[in-house]
Amino acid sequence: MSRSTDEWLEVERSFWRLYRDFFDKAEKRRRWSIREDIPWDQCNQNLDPALADVVESFCAVELYLPDYTSKILPVVRSSRGRTWFYANWGYEESKHSLALGDWLLRSGQRTDEQMADLEAMVFQHEWNLPHDNHLGMLAYAMTQELATWLNYRNLRRRAEAGGGDPALAKLLMLVAVDEKAHYEFFKECVQLYLKYDRPAMLEQLRRVMNNFAMPAIHDLLSDSRRRVAQVKSLEIFSEDMYYREVYLPILEALGVDRGEMRNRLPNRTAVPRGSG
Repeated sequence: MSRSTDEWLEVERSFWRLYRDFFDKAEKRRRWSIREDIPWDQCNQNLDPALADVVESFCAVELYLPDYTSKILPVVRSSRGRTWFYANWGYEESKHSLALGDWLLRSGQRTDEQMADLEAMVFQHEWNLPHDNHLGMLAYAMTQELATWLNYRNLRRRAEAGGGDPALAKLLMLVAVDEKAHYEFFKECVQLYLKYDRPAMLEQLRRVMNNFAMPAIHDLLSDSRRRVAQVKSLEIFSEDMYYREVYLPILEALGVDRGEMRNRLPNRTAVPRGSG
């Protein structure tokens, strides 16, 4: 549907207002220090190694940050609100990889040499955008941020059930709060487009959410099958969890009827990423 220049200018003004609100709340409520806000002296060196493997997988995915930011910025370059958001998003995501890496080292679960090998493995591959449409990427970002929040929430629960680690629990709580805030921003952006061009936004929601797969683990990491199997066996993320705790809640939050998604259930091939 064709829209006037004035209407799209209003959309962009709305994006900017959303970003300023997001940023101001983050400055007031969500800023945290890796050194000061995580009780590193309470790392549990006896935590189940399988949980440490999942932390390593999520850390690896977070290390693709240069690809995530460099590929999306040209797509949204004309939108000040979305461009500024991604600059801030990159800062927050960089903290996530640093904190996860620090826990792996401080807990004794990994050595410096092992972490160097992990980084080398990550940088052998390049991540590319999964969608060629800026609305598709908006729908994708919204969906993957909520899925990432779910990954971190469930990992924290599994760690607590497995003997607990106060340092890891605090780290995962801080990261999960960030991921939920990212989801809320993208959700509000999608709501704007549903208001101004509902058919176009719905088409991208169908494309993305009915065939959703999170990046990195499934196609970039060399031992992806083992890593995905661990995440599923620990009940951190699965296709059914995606449907119940990501797909359906998003539709409800957006006010989108399942009939508008062509009554198709999502293709249950969702694969965990663990990043925001």
